[in-house]
Amino acid sequence: MTAPATGLAGQGVVVTGAGRGIGEALAAAFAAAGARVVVNDLDTEAAEAVAARIGGIPAPGDAASPEGVAALIATARDALGRIDVYCANAGIAPVGGADAGPEVWARAWDVNVMSHVRAAEQLLPDWLERGEGRFLATVSAAGLLTMLGSAPYAVSKHGALAFAEWLAATYRHRGLKVHALCPQGVRTAMLDGTGAAGQVLLTPNAIEPAEAAAATLKAIADERFLILPHPEVADYYAARATTPDRWIGGMNHLQQEIEKKEGGTA
Repeated sequence: MTAPATGLAGQGVVVTGAGRGIGEALAAAFAAAGARVVVNDLDTEAAEAVAARIGGIPAPGDAASPEGVAALIATARDALGRIDVYCANAGIAPVGGADAGPEVWARAWDVNVMSHVRAAEQLLPDWLERGEGRFLATVSAAGLLTMLGSAPYAVSKHGALAFAEWLAATYRHRGLKVHALCPQGVRTAMLDGTGAAGQVLLTPNAIEPAEAAAATLKAIADERFLILPHPEVADYYAARATTPDRWIGGMNHLQQEIEKKEGGTA
């Protein structure tokens, strides 16, 4: 069971991509901590079902486009009075490399990065005037490391982490609290769609969405920027920074394993 994080009771929280997976678990965890939760998802039925289950407020719609973000935040403010916590959780993980195509790259950047930027643009004036606000970005360990099999996902998640870091570095002294949630494998539909790369890299140590949500609430209580539900990611991140050639060599070895599995020779 998720332990409530201190200071969340009565707060207005928005969770995007909350119809299933990590987003659903986050919405449930915040509600259990006493927050008032707006549940957003492109899937209207999923958003309404999760909201009904946790006692939240459904706000289905697009959380990536400029118009969709503005509409979501307006709806949430009407329902909550004010937004205290915004969880930019919605994301996509298209398979492919440099040849994925311009539309795939643009959509990954739009959903995984620009949705965060657009939300911050809408939220920051009020938060900075009040001197408080909390922004949670679901980044994934791919933002710290990489994701073999999906260049658009790996690159855009690096962008999501960079933006979260920039927000924290720029506005911490003005009351903005920022968190980057960076799990490895989580048992969701997204993991199911990662194919051989996910089987090699993520499935063996995958956790349940509720575990990622519990780690998030603990990090909020501790006021930590980086949230690592898989603690070993900290070591991988350090190795990437301090011994990059060795780290890339290790990742390339994993790539070869993936190719063997795809070819049916593993």
